Amino acid sequence: MSRAHAPGSAPIWALAVGQTLTYAGVYYAFPAILPDLLAETGWTAAELAAGPTLGFMVMAALTPFTGRWVDRGWGGELLTYMPILAALGVAALGFAPSPGWWLGIWAVLGVAQATCLYETCFAFLTRRLGEGARLAITRVTLVAGFAGTLTFPLGDILARAYGGQGALIGFSLLILFGAVPVNAWAVRALRRMERAEAPRRHPPEPGALQAALRRPAFWAISAIFGLIWLNHGVLLTFILMLFQDRGASAGMATLAAACIGPSQVAGRAVLLAFASRISNARASLWSLASVLGAGVILWGAGWLPALIFVFAMLQGAGAGLLSNLRPMLVADLLGRRGFGAISGAVAVTPILASAAAPSFGAALLGLGGPGLIYGACLAMAAAGLAIGAGLLVRREEEGG
Repeated sequence: MSRAHAPGSAPIWALAVGQTLTYAGVYYAFPAILPDLLAETGWTAAELAAGPTLGFMVMAALTPFTGRWVDRGWGGELLTYMPILAALGVAALGFAPSPGWWLGIWAVLGVAQATCLYETCFAFLTRRLGEGARLAITRVTLVAGFAGTLTFPLGDILARAYGGQGALIGFSLLILFGAVPVNAWAVRALRRMERAEAPRRHPPEPGALQAALRRPAFWAISAIFGLIWLNHGVLLTFILMLFQDRGASAGMATLAAACIGPSQVAGRAVLLAFASRISNARASLWSLASVLGAGVILWGAGWLPALIFVFAMLQGAGAGLLSNLRPMLVADLLGRRGFGAISGAVAVTPILASAAAPSFGAALLGLGGPGLIYGACLAMAAAGLAIGAGLLVRREEEGG
């Protein structure tokens, strides 16, 4: 192992902690305290959900530019300073006097999400570590998978003590005094490291993205991840309400929701352990089947509420695996020529799906209650598996 890899272990783990705390405060805090926010503000679920939706839309618009900023050498600054903007934004949500202010603050949080979460972190690591970035990124995702595990119990504690709006201020402090200093230290440490082999910049590859857009596989991959991320986003946003609708107590619902994070980590760990024995296509099909099975189990939890824990394990493992498999599928099915541009284009669909999920879920809830959410999410998972099977089974049979 090159010396570019070994000395980086401590700062990599520090960045993993920083991503965990940032995701906890920005991404998971909203679903963790949604019932409390509904009770305190008097706003509708649709009004509250419009905030995260707008934030994801801003994130989707800015994400294609994030890699360019990192390439220009600003990745460390983004990871160091933009979590401060995230912390201020989350704190401001706790003081939002109206739905209009709520939306405006979420627009600012969309900028923060685009510049200090996974996409920026991974691009920064790739630029600094070259080939060693693959292991570093895996370490980050393994730790950050526990963000939900941290957030749901912490959100319950904070909301009981200070209310939902007060809990938001608590989450902002978690980012400000947790994520910001560890990110700053990690960035400085990584910048002091000398890369054993500076990654070679490949010449521009004009036409690669346009060629990919003409291939059915591009649109199939985009559809699969759009459907699964819409499914996962809807379920995650309203998970506490859905679990209680299935007959679980508030404490049981919180505990089950917290199991999704460890399940994501477990799924990624299994993929890492069996990477040489299972193809990307087969792992993707098993992951899609896991999400579909989770939908069936959630429906059946109306007869046995304890099944929500099985749902959490299947949903978390399936979604966690798929998040790691997406770039591998892009490379396997669309090739490595123009990989960055093509992968970035594919990523827009799941980001937009995440943007739509809170409002789409709120609309389903208003139109048909929890039952419509169960049915719609089950249909999304089934469609994702069907498209995946059509795309990947032939690839697997060909030995690809």
